[in-house]
Amino acid sequence: MKRILVIDDSGTIRKAIRRILEGLGYSVTEAEDGEQALQRLSAGEAFDAVLCDIDMPVMDGLSFLSALQARPALMPPPIIMCTTHTSFDKIQTALTLGASEYIMKPFDATIIESKLEACGVQ
Repeated sequence: MKRILVIDDSGTIRKAIRRILEGLGYSVTEAEDGEQALQRLSAGEAFDAVLCDIDMPVMDGLSFLSALQARPALMPPPIIMCTTHTSFDKIQTALTLGASEYIMKPFDATIIESKLEACGVQ
């Protein structure tokens, strides 16, 4: 079973994404912010994809991407940013920092499934 790491400071959003992903047959691990996610990856946990919010306390999504770039040994899986930002600047920054795709909130199972497929995670 493919494993997905969901990073979002909102428990409600994590729960909604978990339901969608588990309904699609994925195993889900959650992190409340980029720092928790980075700790999981640093500890050797392997994931097939990461869904990551941009705006979070402690370590936001863009800082998480920057931290991953500084540690290439972690070799992250495809990262799909989930955001409410309609500003192309933040989306472009995320893509420049290594995000593979992005999803605009609100989203549904069809959107998440299509982005995972676009990243080669099936």
